[in-house]
Amino acid sequence: MSESYDQHAIDFLFKFLVIGSAGSGKSCLLHQFIESKFKDGSQHTIGVEFGSKIVNVGGRSVKLQIWDTAGQERFRESFNALGNWLSDARTLASPNIVILLVGNKRDLDAEREVTFLEASRFAQENELMFLETSAKTGENVEEAFLKCSKTILAKIETGELDPERIGSGIQYGDTSSRRLHRESSRRQPDCMCRM
Repeated sequence: MSESYDQHAIDFLFKFLVIGSAGSGKSCLLHQFIESKFKDGSQHTIGVEFGSKIVNVGGRSVKLQIWDTAGQERFRESFNALGNWLSDARTLASPNIVILLVGNKRDLDAEREVTFLEASRFAQENELMFLETSAKTGENVEEAFLKCSKTILAKIETGELDPERIGSGIQYGDTSSRRLHRESSRRQPDCMCRM
């Protein structure tokens, strides 16, 4: 999917990677977010699918680049595989990675195998954000991407994430955003004391 955009019109570029077991609805989630419709008859992803969308986050224009990866067939139940996925993400990504656990297929509540409480507890124990979605109905799909984006933006503002650090998965969208950030950094004192 290609999207033309003016590089000078965005403040930031955030890169997202959607990981999880095969059949968990990753491609449908991506399609619902980008196209605002359900991808019916979806087949398993082979390789990687890609999509992008510009969103407004806290008054900032942010382009999200989203990669949907192929799942691993060896896992029978996606919730049981969470520990493995989480370990891989934390080992291979930036130390300040923002992770949102998404419980998809909310519309199939009658067929639920994992309770909201179980998933919430796992998220809390592993310091993750958690949200249930439905790629079919669109419930909380946009909210999932916006929630992650707001957290990333907050980490940029506190200095935990640096858009100029290679491999951070984020970058400034244009030169004026970069210049404004540098100017505000120079005005900040190196040390602040409160009495």
